[in-house]
Amino acid sequence: MTNVPRFTTLGCRLNAYESEAMKDLAQTAGLKNAHIVNTCAVTAEAVRKSKQEIRKIRRANPDAQIIVTGCAAQIDPDSFAQMTEVNAVIGNTEKMQPDTWNRLNGGFICDTEKVLVDDIMSVTETAGHLIDGFGTRSRAYVQVQNGCDHRCTFCIIPYGRGNSRSVPAGVVVDQIKRLVDRGYNEVVLTGVDLTSWGADLPSAPKLGDLVMRILKLVPDLNRLRISSIDSIEVDENLMQAIATEPRLMPHLHLSLQHGDDLILKRMKRRHLRDDAIRFCQEARRLRPDMTFGADIIAGFPTETEAHFENSLRLVKECDLTWLHVFPYSPREGTPAARMPQVNGTAIKTRAAQLRAAGDRQVEAHLAQQIGQTHQILMENPNMGRTAQFTEVTFASPQTEGAIVTAKITGRTKGQLTA
Repeated sequence: MTNVPRFTTLGCRLNAYESEAMKDLAQTAGLKNAHIVNTCAVTAEAVRKSKQEIRKIRRANPDAQIIVTGCAAQIDPDSFAQMTEVNAVIGNTEKMQPDTWNRLNGGFICDTEKVLVDDIMSVTETAGHLIDGFGTRSRAYVQVQNGCDHRCTFCIIPYGRGNSRSVPAGVVVDQIKRLVDRGYNEVVLTGVDLTSWGADLPSAPKLGDLVMRILKLVPDLNRLRISSIDSIEVDENLMQAIATEPRLMPHLHLSLQHGDDLILKRMKRRHLRDDAIRFCQEARRLRPDMTFGADIIAGFPTETEAHFENSLRLVKECDLTWLHVFPYSPREGTPAARMPQVNGTAIKTRAAQLRAAGDRQVEAHLAQQIGQTHQILMENPNMGRTAQFTEVTFASPQTEGAIVTAKITGRTKGQLTA
């Protein structure tokens, strides 16, 4: 038996964020000999891996209480409750409530009801525990938004996260002030659909308003970074911040998904390829050192070679550097799963071509940095990241969490050397 609850986290950064918050809740409740699995539902494969992990944990811990939560548990709680290995299933809202963990510690949920999952679409607030942030000793993550109001045809996540809801700006600013007082040099704003922040708040502020307010009211914050955004939703103030605020990092990860207009429409995205190209050109005009990451799906249903070539060309036309390539896999419960599917071999081939294009972009980016001087935030004594999120390795140890000024001397295996 172990007195400290153990956690297994699958999926996105937000899940990792929430696991940190749950650790505090579980420990405060005095939960013992428990293993919590925070599941992912983004693909059918993610759900399969979650169940595989649960069986593995049970084999290694025959007497532990296994509690399952996360998006897969929220969307299909019964399939997890039917697993003999599972003691309790709790929803994405319930997992952030102290009372849930007190009930788990008392055995109430396990003895009288195995499932505690409510309708997440009725949730109107972001759990307060989520704003407390977590991170390494160098970088803290602050969740400012949860859920999504959009219904992309390939995506199940709104049914696991609920509708979009925002943390008020004043609460975010106060939290970032506390993080800076604790010595953090960089804060990252995170959310499920970050650019929708503010739509549910009084006067409907935009993400750019929040960014400008943070930079104005927390003058001691050295670096502010924003995570994945939807470029079509970027507002004027965010563009102004890109142009005028050096403390806003010149690195944006874009939710592009595809480079062909017909496929984008079938995905129910809100932008066209020219919108993406235009945004990247304008952002780089305002901030010449801007780098872009992007999510791109290979082999979406009905995708032809010509459609795919448009995605491949978009990598160059937007000058994308950090690609996250997703081979499409059907997710039960989504409209795309009912569309004509692309051959699996073709999907793998196209994904490999996109990754190769991404590797070439990374190499070109690294080559351009040699001889330049960068401000590098050290993640550990021998590795840090530039403002553009490029990894830099050092031959001699540096102070973890410090921002180091260094000249780039070379590159190796996707990293710079200094």
